[in-house]
Amino acid sequence: MKLKLTLWLLGLMLKRALRRKPRFREQLERMRGLDWGIATEDLSIARHYRMSPKSISTGKGLPVDLDLELRFRDQDTALKVLKKPTQQAFLDGMMDGSVRLVGDSADMNKLQKLLKYL
Repeated sequence: MKLKLTLWLLGLMLKRALRRKPRFREQLERMRGLDWGIATEDLSIARHYRMSPKSISTGKGLPVDLDLELRFRDQDTALKVLKKPTQQAFLDGMMDGSVRLVGDSADMNKLQKLLKYL
């Protein structure tokens, strides 16, 4: 339940940043949008975010056309990494197998640049 709430709140924070933070909007315009999602490996909890310079939409599940997916071994691992989403935390998770990146790692770098403006 905590992970579902955290992912829902992340959607709210992204929408708020788009409205209130010019640097976030500028960065998103440079990227021309990004579609990404977060899920547990068993897909029991999954949420996706479709971000464009004009709007951000979010929904349950992981559509197949996403640019980037972050998959976590379980809810506890996801919460631990998402509370402090540093590059080192993601790298450590990938090394020990608790975090899996589906998509291009360049998109992960774009996402990290955006999230620092939250």
